Amino acid sequence: MTQENKPAAGRTRIALITGGSRGLGRNMAIAIAKKGIDTVITYNTNRTAATEVVNEISSMGRKAVAFQLNTSDARSFEVFVKDFSAWLQENTGNASFDFLVNNAGTALYSLIKEVKEEQVDQIFNIHFKAVVLLTQQLLPFINEGGGIINISSGLTRITNPGSAVYASMKAAVETFTRYLAKETGDRKIRANVVAPGAIETDFGNGRVRDNPDINKHIAGITALGRVGLPDDIGGVVAFLCTEEAYWINGQRIEVSGGQAL
Repeated sequence: MTQENKPAAGRTRIALITGGSRGLGRNMAIAIAKKGIDTVITYNTNRTAATEVVNEISSMGRKAVAFQLNTSDARSFEVFVKDFSAWLQENTGNASFDFLVNNAGTALYSLIKEVKEEQVDQIFNIHFKAVVLLTQQLLPFINEGGGIINISSGLTRITNPGSAVYASMKAAVETFTRYLAKETGDRKIRANVVAPGAIETDFGNGRVRDNPDINKHIAGITALGRVGLPDDIGGVVAFLCTEEAYWINGQRIEVSGGQAL
């Protein structure tokens, strides 16, 4: 990174990770903290889990804080951004931060012929509308030379019956990210997508982690011979928050172990 794009001397970088209290978001937050970056996470309902993540990061000597945010309700974004920027100003002397990770999400498994309108609306609100509108409201606070990482899915490449709506919203996020990279380039803000393959977490009620048949099937079609783990993802997201990744921009990085090649 050129000198003019580096953080000011002595200034600690800060990352915001939505949905950082559990699963992949938790792993991302901890991995980012290990890079020497202070972290802010959001959670929807599980404050206890969020506090545990904050405490773990704090024990590493990094600053961390958790805010409640329901990403399905865009009307709440204005208040969240106001509270978040006020916290930044109070604790750092500046209302800006460096990295935004749009990770919050929920699962939907439904065949096209069976999916309900309210399910489509919910997935749209959480996985696409929230990414667009929250990013829009936070952009003025992202430092020049910072970055945005949007979390997508291997399902935008791999078709699996029952995932059509979810995967379509993630495909929209991937297109949005390329436009975002181009429109924020004048501020040297880069935007990329990380697309995990199937991962053993509690996502979708632990569908991949807890169903032996699904787990075995995915391992069998993955070149590296197993299902992914949270640690396989967090480090990649953390890398994108480093100076070494500065020249990566507008890219979709699939992290799937070679699933369904």
